[in-house]
Amino acid sequence: MKLSERQIRSYHEQGCLFPLRVFPAEVAERYRRQLEAFEARGGEIRQALRHKPHLLFTFLDRLARNDAVLDAVEGVIGPNILCWASSFFTKEPHSENFISWHQDLTYWGLDPADIVTAWIALSPSTVASGCMRVIPGTHNQEVVPHKDTFAERNMLSRGQEIAVEVDEAKAVDVVLQPGEMSLHHVKLFHGSNPNRSPDRRIGFAVRYVPTYVRQTAGAAGVRDSAMLVRGVDSYRNFEHESPPAADLDPAAVAQHKAVCERQAQILFRGTDRGFR
Repeated sequence: MKLSERQIRSYHEQGCLFPLRVFPAEVAERYRRQLEAFEARGGEIRQALRHKPHLLFTFLDRLARNDAVLDAVEGVIGPNILCWASSFFTKEPHSENFISWHQDLTYWGLDPADIVTAWIALSPSTVASGCMRVIPGTHNQEVVPHKDTFAERNMLSRGQEIAVEVDEAKAVDVVLQPGEMSLHHVKLFHGSNPNRSPDRRIGFAVRYVPTYVRQTAGAAGVRDSAMLVRGVDSYRNFEHESPPAADLDPAAVAQHKAVCERQAQILFRGTDRGFR
């Protein structure tokens, strides 16, 4: 899955690249079945699947380490790669849930902004199902003002939305089939509409950073953490996380709890909120 020079140039010019086929549709279906088997177990599992679930489930750890995914990521951020976060963005059939226009970096505290999200489709992500929409080239701007809404139907952690005008006439629909992914830059304007289709829209977003990136936010003495998934880390700007030995292994559950508590201090600084 090595990117061509043309693809790498396109990513840096546009701030996004898609579609990239990383595994066959039948493999995506197997991942979906595993996910839905865990979801069927109820509330706590569903909550755990929202934030860094690759630390809890071996199949998601494998997905975050997938060679085709990492080959593409390496093309845009280099060979020494940390997985900083992951999350599912799942819209149920005919759901009103949406994602407002935003830039990922707004509350992340990471510097420099050489950060990429791999958005991996486990079900069709189409215009009807509320696929991601992007404004190409906006990653060349600095982070613009955002406002927190904490809106019930907004799937973002703070319901944050860009507080300046967004020219939606320039929006591009990121249509993906199961087993395909997109890459997008951490400062790119993006969002998505509600799901008007009869199927779930399931996307697994994995946030990758080169090892030289550092955390600049958070409380004094609180170190951020990430998992080394390729190459070497000679900077040690993050505590290293460990992959789960088994699904919901007690050690993995304890690590996940501690990691999420630390990251909440960063992502929700200035509010009285936490992960939902």
